[in-house]
Amino acid sequence: MALSPGNKLGPYEILAPIGAGGMGEVYKGRDTRLDRTVAVKVLPEELAKRED
Repeated sequence: MALSPGNKLGPYEILAPIGAGGMGEVYKGRDTRLDRTVAVKVLPEELAKRED
């Protein structure tokens, strides 16, 4: 799931990619509720669907 600057995930606005690896992708984001910078991690779909 590649995200681009300006995309939104709930209250989080994506600002820039930080890195990616086997456990997912990490983005610099902004929490629009609290107006602060956050890190947003997105898991690969196959990991996100696992019950464990």
